[in-house]
Amino acid sequence: MMDVLLYTGLFAVSLGVLLRASGWFVDSAERIGLSLGISSFIIGLTIVAFGTSLPELATSIASVFSGQSEIVVGNVVGSNITNIALVLGLSAIVANRIELEYNIWHVDMPYLWASAFLLWFALRDLEFSLFESCLFIFGIIVFLGYSFKSEEEEPAEPPEGLTAGWKTYAMLVVGGALVWLGADYTIYAIQKLSALAGINPEVIALSAVALGTSLPEVIVSLNAARRGKASIAVGNVLGSNIFNTYVVMGVPSLFGKLEIPENINQVFLPMMVAMTILFGIMSNNKKITRWEGVALLMFYAYFASELFKK
Repeated sequence: MMDVLLYTGLFAVSLGVLLRASGWFVDSAERIGLSLGISSFIIGLTIVAFGTSLPELATSIASVFSGQSEIVVGNVVGSNITNIALVLGLSAIVANRIELEYNIWHVDMPYLWASAFLLWFALRDLEFSLFESCLFIFGIIVFLGYSFKSEEEEPAEPPEGLTAGWKTYAMLVVGGALVWLGADYTIYAIQKLSALAGINPEVIALSAVALGTSLPEVIVSLNAARRGKASIAVGNVLGSNIFNTYVVMGVPSLFGKLEIPENINQVFLPMMVAMTILFGIMSNNKKITRWEGVALLMFYAYFASELFKK
C-alpha cells in the first residue's frame, strides 16, 4: 500500500512539473522563432515537436541497453496512435475548432503518410535491419532540410519590437530539461504502478510507456490550443510522429538488435497507419472540428480496450 501511495505521489508531482515546464518551453520557443521570422507552424513542427519527443528517444535507447528492445516499437506505435487520437482529439475539443493557416498537404502530411507506410513495410518480416535504420535516419534529415528550406523561401515577418534575450533562451533550456525530467519520472511512476498491478510488460510498452512518453505532447499541445495557438498543436503532432518513426526507430537500433513483437505487427501497426490516414483526411479542408476531436477520442478508447485484451 505504501508503494502505491509513493508512486502515485511521484506521478502527481512529475505531472505538475510537466504542466509548468511545458508552458515555459512553448512560450520561449515561439518567442525565439517569431523573433527570427519563423512561423508558428514550423516552430511546432520542429523545435516543439522534437523537444517533446526526446523522452521517447531516451526511453527507447535505455530499453535497448537494458535488454528490453521490444519496448522500442511498442513505444513508437503506441505514441503515434496516442499523438493523433488523444493529443489531437483533446486539442480539437479544447480549441473548439483548429484552423490551419498552413497547407500541411503541401509536403508535411504526405511525408507523415510515407513514414507510416515505410514503417509498416519495414517491420513485415519482424526484423529491423541496419540498412533500414540508416534509411530512416536519412528520412529525418531530408524532412528537416526541406522544412527549413521552405521557410527560407517564404520567410515570416517578425512582429515589430519582438526580441529574444538571454532569459528567453535560458527558459527554453530550463523548460526543455524539466519537460524531460518530468516525463522521465512520470514514466517511472507509471511503470512501477503497472508492475504492482500485475500488467503484462508488452501491454505496458504500448500503453503506459507510450502514454508516459507522449505526456509532453499532450500537455504542450493542450496549452497551445487553450492559448489560441492551435497551429502549434497540429505541427507538434505531425513533427512528433515523423520524429518517432524515423529517429526513435532508427537511432536505438544502432545500439542493438530490436525485437519486434508479432501482435504489434498484426493489430497495432495497421491501427497506427489507419489513424495516420484519418488525420490526413480530417485536415484536408484545413480545419479539425470539435466533433472530429470526439471521433479521435473514440478511436483512442478502442485502442486502449484492444490493449487489455492481450
